Amino acid sequence: MTDTRDTPPGAGREIDLQQVERLIAAIEEDLAKVRSGSESVEALRSEVDSLKQLLDASGPSHEPVHDRLRSIHSLLDELVDDAIQGARYVAEIGRMLGM
Repeated sequence: MTDTRDTPPGAGREIDLQQVERLIAAIEEDLAKVRSGSESVEALRSEVDSLKQLLDASGPSHEPVHDRLRSIHSLLDELVDDAIQGARYVAEIGRMLGM
């Protein structure tokens, strides 16, 4: 009987190299967005700061607050979508490794 406790999951299993190439191309494409995506993080910070200043002002009207909240919501959606895509990559790599 062979002891497999020290054998990593998926060891000895063939990996579809074309699938790996497609995955790496997709990750590379998304990483290019992340590098420029830091603008989204900066835009979010700016919107949060603007909303904070607006709320600190005496008697802010509802419309500008509504507009800022909508903008923050949109930016957060974008960032969450990027994070979810990263989780998909982790899952796909784990599947390829038999984990």
